[in-house]
Formats: sequence, C-alpha cells, structure tokens
Amino acid sequence: MATTTVKAYGAAAATEDLKPLDIQRRAVGTADIKIDITYCGVCHSDIHAVRNDWKGSKYPVVPGHEIIGRVVEVGNGVHSHKVGDLVGVGCMVDSCQTCSPCKQDLEQFCENGATFTYNSPDKHIEGKETYGGYSTSVVVNEKFVLRIPKNLDEAGAAPLLCAGVTTFSPLNHWKVKKGDKVGVIGLGGLGHMGVKFANAMGAHVVMITTSPEKGKDAKRLGAHEVLVSKDEEEMKKHHNSFDFILNTIPVGHEMDPYLALLKIDTTMVLVGAVEALKPFHGGNIIAGRKRIAGSLIGGIKETQEMLDFCGEHNITSDIELIDIKDINTAYERVTDNDVKYRFVIDMKSLK
Repeated sequence: MATTTVKAYGAAAATEDLKPLDIQRRAVGTADIKIDITYCGVCHSDIHAVRNDWKGSKYPVVPGHEIIGRVVEVGNGVHSHKVGDLVGVGCMVDSCQTCSPCKQDLEQFCENGATFTYNSPDKHIEGKETYGGYSTSVVVNEKFVLRIPKNLDEAGAAPLLCAGVTTFSPLNHWKVKKGDKVGVIGLGGLGHMGVKFANAMGAHVVMITTSPEKGKDAKRLGAHEVLVSKDEEEMKKHHNSFDFILNTIPVGHEMDPYLALLKIDTTMVLVGAVEALKPFHGGNIIAGRKRIAGSLIGGIKETQEMLDFCGEHNITSDIELIDIKDINTAYERVTDNDVKYRFVIDMKSLK
C-alpha cells in the first residue's frame, strides 16, 4: 500500500526522551478518513507506553489517543463525515467487527483484539505498529471517527476521547441518576471528569480525597461535598450511604475503607488501577452484597453518546495547553501530579 511521510514525536527506546521523527501513514482507502490533527491530549497511558511500564511496547512509540482535528480527505465510500468536519479519534482505530462484543458496540472488548491507536500491530502497513496523535495527520477507518459538537472548545474536548469516556461509561452503564449519592475517589485527570459527569447526571456528588486542599477545586468542578478519606470520623458518618462509587486511584491501594461507604447492593467501579490491588476483607462485600467492578474506556457508540452529552451540558476537560517541544517536561509533571487536570498539545507547534 502507498504511504505518505508525516512529522511526529516519538520515543526510540524506554530510556529515551520523545524527539521529532518521521513516520509513514497509509493512503486514504475507500472507507478511510484523513484528519489534520489540531490538538492531542496527553494521557498517563502515553507515559506508560513510552517507558514500557506494561512490558509490551514496540519502538518507536508515537503516543496520543485523544485526537482532535479536521477532515481533509475522505474515501469514496465514506458518508459519515465530509471535508472540513471537526472530528475526534480515541483509543481505538479498528476491531474485527464480527465477534459478539463488537456486534454489541463494545469494540474495546473485541475478542480478536482491538487495534489501538498506537502500539498495536498495523493491519494496513505490514510489520509496523500503529502510531498515535503526536503527529501532523492520521488516516482512520470512518467507523472509528467521532463527531465533535461544534459548541465545545476544541482543545478542551481532546481528553474527552479517553479520560471522558473512561469515566462516563461506568456512570452510564450503572445508570447513575438524579438524586443518587455518588462518590468519586481521586481528583486527577479522570476524577475531575467523573465529578463533572456525575453532577450533570443530577447526582449528589461527593469528592473523596486524601488531600483537604483539593476541596475548593472539587466544589468548583461540581462536587457538593468533600470527604477526606484520612479522617476516620468523617468516613464513618458516610458508611453505608453511597449508591455508586467511581474509583480513579491509579495504583494499588486499601479497598476496605471505601467498601464500607457503599449501600447494600451497590457498586464500586475501578477505572484507574491496572496493577495488583492490596488484599481486602471478603466480609466487606459479602455482608452488604456489594460489588467491585472494572470498566475500560467505551465502545464507539457510547463514546459518541458521551460527546453528545458533553455538547448538551457544555462539558470539556480542564487543560493546560503546551507546545510539542515541551512534551518531556509535561511527562515529568504528570508523573509528579503537577497538572490541572490534563495536558493538551497544540499540534500547530509540530508543523
């Protein structure tokens, strides 16, 4: 297949900084859309992939799965988008489309393996991995290209493609509704989106944090209460009172204090910790028929529902806009929890 050379930023090894490099993009096929990338969010997963924290990285790694851009070319079989449209691409660019999860619009659970936006085997360029949004353009199958509501700030919309759907999906799947008491644990890139979504769904939102100083910001974002998890007396007051808890803590942690907060027959969903959890007491879920569940991004249909919900409620991520040359510093700051609440790259700075 014919290819085109485009500018990008990537890492040649786990121990190296991200640097400018050239990559190959495929020509536009019948069902493809070519996107001129305007903004790309910086996800903690990007850092894990670059540094090979999950032991599966193939180099060079070009990260970026929170992509916003304009359509500049469409295949002759494309009817969903046209040149000039504002669109997004999230964590996936392909799936088998034939397995049971794919047929249920759950492409993230594709039984034959979804093709992720970067660091997945590229079905179109033999022997290559997919390259992400830290680049000037990308070519994607139309089924994986999303419509961005016109009223949303373009840069602020970028993190919706991962952080947004990661937090919207469990709130949506477990049917959080008006009047529910919802806890959001952790006020970071994911947690701040969880607070915004739960508030917009009509829930009574409690920000659960170890840091009292985050309380003011949590309320600005839409939390009605702040619960400091280190305060045992305050935690006891909230025992057996939550209808749903969204747990965004990114590392292994003690579960028992949070399980005590759930009502009978309710759920805590993990979206952050992709490593071993600390042991928890079985009695804390048995005694209340409580559930611990997990959730991974969302399918394409649900991601579009999330974007439309954001358009309706004017929800975007709180961001800090950076130039591509500052990406390595941004990685250090993300690792140090020094960002409110997501970095987004202005991709004009690459051109």
